[in-house]
Amino acid sequence: MDQQNKNGLHLEKDEAPIKKRIDIHSTDSDLSGLLGFVERFLRKYKFLAFVFAMIPIAFAYVFCLGLSITPGYLIVTNTYALTEGLHSLLKAFIIATSMGIAYLSLGISLVFIVPIFNKLIPFTNKTWRGNWFSVQTIPWYYHNSLVQLVRYTFLDLMTPTPLNLYFYKAMGMKIGRNCIINTTNISDPCLIELEDNVTIGGSVTIFGHYAQGGVLIFAPVKIKKGATIGLKASIMGDVIVGEGVVIAPHQVLLPKSRIEKELK
Repeated sequence: MDQQNKNGLHLEKDEAPIKKRIDIHSTDSDLSGLLGFVERFLRKYKFLAFVFAMIPIAFAYVFCLGLSITPGYLIVTNTYALTEGLHSLLKAFIIATSMGIAYLSLGISLVFIVPIFNKLIPFTNKTWRGNWFSVQTIPWYYHNSLVQLVRYTFLDLMTPTPLNLYFYKAMGMKIGRNCIINTTNISDPCLIELEDNVTIGGSVTIFGHYAQGGVLIFAPVKIKKGATIGLKASIMGDVIVGEGVVIAPHQVLLPKSRIEKELK
């Protein structure tokens, strides 16, 4: 099904193939062995499943934050010792400045430490659809939790800079040359690909998943060479933006959209 939007762009919507019906209320599993046991537990005891899922995430958060705070702690404690005997006002200023430096060191450390934890997660760029409470959703859940840790502590302060590009690359996003990412509203970086010279405008939202009728779907997003995504536009999973396409501010690209420039 093809259509043309008001911005002169050519939209193509993939015809949805017939898919196996998923019973979102089922507590059974198609998997066998240990994975099957885990999946049946997830589906039968949803509240407990969330509780148990949060324990490794909490451990990862505490460990990442602990490692990242350590340099700042050393800076502040050593500064405190070095300022003994100074006038109280001067001492307060120097220590407060060291706290500011400590915060910067925390953020920069997180950018490098969190991707190390992410590499321990067996999550690959692939399409998947199924019950929210499935074994496949666990690494996806952890992957995005680690992304949000950096996003809500420091990422906004280094966007757009080479540091935010490094972070997204380290988290699995494919990024070509001369790209600019001026947003932190990004989930599933391991499912997103930007080709060369792509510009992502301020407060753009991009994520490589979506949900319909209680079914969770992972699907890659690809933005081709020279494309520009306007301010506060939203791109959902399973979208391809063609070469040189300009997406207008606030525009929403629904799943399965294939957008190319109109042929003149």
